[in-house]
Amino acid sequence: MEETKFDLQTYMSKNIESLVSSIIKNTLKNPKESIFMLKFAKASKRASKIRKKEEANNLHVPPFLIASITSQCNLHCAGCYSRSNNQTNDCVPTKLLTKEEWAKVFIEARDLGINFILLAGGEPFFRIDVIKEAGKVKEIMFPIFTNGTILNDHYYDMFKKNRNLVPILSIEGNQETTDLRRGKGIYDKLVKNMVEFKNRGIIFGSSITVTKNNLKEITSNEFLDDLKIKGCKAVIFVEFTAMDKDSESLELDDNDRLYLENRINELRQTIGEMIYISFPGDEKNYGGCVAAGRGFFHINAHGGAEPCPFSPYSDINLKNNSLKDAINSKLFNIIRTEHILNEDHNGGCILVKKKEKIEKLLISE
Repeated sequence: MEETKFDLQTYMSKNIESLVSSIIKNTLKNPKESIFMLKFAKASKRASKIRKKEEANNLHVPPFLIASITSQCNLHCAGCYSRSNNQTNDCVPTKLLTKEEWAKVFIEARDLGINFILLAGGEPFFRIDVIKEAGKVKEIMFPIFTNGTILNDHYYDMFKKNRNLVPILSIEGNQETTDLRRGKGIYDKLVKNMVEFKNRGIIFGSSITVTKNNLKEITSNEFLDDLKIKGCKAVIFVEFTAMDKDSESLELDDNDRLYLENRINELRQTIGEMIYISFPGDEKNYGGCVAAGRGFFHINAHGGAEPCPFSPYSDINLKNNSLKDAINSKLFNIIRTEHILNEDHNGGCILVKKKEKIEKLLISE
């Protein structure tokens, strides 16, 4: 049973401390970044104590959140889960959470002991007003997943002034592979950003959607060494999840997943300047999927609290509810207590595989 196997809160807290420690080591050549990270390490330990205190009061606070702050995007990446879910479009969206409402979420997250809030979209830099609010909450690290197409000097200056805002550039592999999925010329824009970040002493990472087509390329020494030379400090491997029949051929099979797991373990054993994170691959160490508030949950651009970005179902909204209310939502509680998150499935995102079951839970409420 998932919650009785081990102390999840302690296990995740130790892993966060280890991650922060690794980041500090990787920023030693950048004094300003190292000073910030040392301060953040202290804040992380305080946050861990807060979460443990809440746990003693029967509130399991996840250490991180994913926040999609806009549904607007200027790219049409092949197989995009967000467009498949109709959560991303080309138009300027309406009825989004305001910057003040997002600021309230960030403050409440800090006060509950949440360390990281991953900002996503759409393209999150269409909501610079929200990102500036995030920059004010120094106790939280905000990795920002961006396609890199609208960054300019204004954004570079903002990163230097707010070290808790960390750009994570989405890339698919080399130029041909990246442009094939994201559009012609995107790879060159990403490289331009990397050069600027490195020259300005701004820490950044890369997010890679892992498919059957690019698996060997993006785990190769050649590709990863090139990212390292460009200044990248973290690589986040996100396993592709098909949202329709047309893109199922891109999903990894069991042999592919085993190859990816072994390769990442091999990379982590090397002494280098990059951190490697795998999603959902790392979740097996946590006794199952950590969505639905177990380790994180997703807040969509309109304020709906969802199990994860791949499972866009919600029974509570942050416009008129607190973050604590969202953590205790009926939907999340059912998903956790019925152990859906560690049921048998064929790999990939379990909540996508159990889509019909989640929909039935929502209807039955």
